[in-house]
Amino acid sequence: MRKALERLLRAAGFRAVLFPSAEALLATDAADLAACLVLDIQLPGLSGFELRRRLAAAGLARPVIFITAHDEPSTRHEAEGSGCIAYLRKPVEGTVLLAAIRRALAIQPAA
Repeated sequence: MRKALERLLRAAGFRAVLFPSAEALLATDAADLAACLVLDIQLPGLSGFELRRRLAAAGLARPVIFITAHDEPSTRHEAEGSGCIAYLRKPVEGTVLLAAIRRALAIQPAA
């Protein structure tokens, strides 16, 4: 799935850096540089929700798009309550994901 997302994003002209886990992302400065984050809720190790909370606690407020294969009402409620740009179910249609990313980028403050 990660490789397919990487190909889709690069084909659409985005610079994408993908990580196998939240811990792998946290071990880099990539979140500091990201315009938005696409987070799987059921990541190995820290969940996408926990990753977002840790980044916010560190002062990194980036637009987030959550994706999940486990669509439950409580999961959807938590994602939407967190203020995410989009909550998408797997398999994610490429055009839907790209539209959500473009929405996220459109709300970025001017540099």
